[in-house]
Amino acid sequence: MASMLLRGGLSGCVFALSRTGASSALAQEFKSGDITVERPWASATPKGAEVGAGYLTIRNDGASPERLIGLAADFATLELHEMKMENGVMSMPELKNGLNIPAHGVVRLAPGGYHAMFTHLKHPLTKGEKVKAVLTFERAPPLAVEFSVERAGASEPSPAKSDSMGGMKM
Repeated sequence: MASMLLRGGLSGCVFALSRTGASSALAQEFKSGDITVERPWASATPKGAEVGAGYLTIRNDGASPERLIGLAADFATLELHEMKMENGVMSMPELKNGLNIPAHGVVRLAPGGYHAMFTHLKHPLTKGEKVKAVLTFERAPPLAVEFSVERAGASEPSPAKSDSMGGMKM
């Protein structure tokens, strides 16, 4: 199943995911085994753009390390990348061996660091929409998530709206 996910097909994975126990919890939180993915988001892209990026936080509540080994979606080809500076030159290498998530640890995919690279976009990412993807881990079952699309150039996701306070900030 992992090879099917890594090849970018989401359609054949929905049935398999429904059998893994992977589920969406509170708004913007998704859980699979000891792994919790929080607040996946992406920046809107201009019309005609072929590339975008997605961000999220992965928390491993387990006693063993985990590894994110793949991403798949129907709206684009997804890859794991890291933005880094070496000798004054920025690079964005693909993490072909995945991304380690330490036991009882947290890894953030955020602008300027690790991120999900969306290539060959089939349509622009529009502010307010949600795009679905599947994350594949070495041990935990595959996890379906939804990236909330934020305004172009956003550096973080919008604050979550509170149902009990009508979205008011305190």
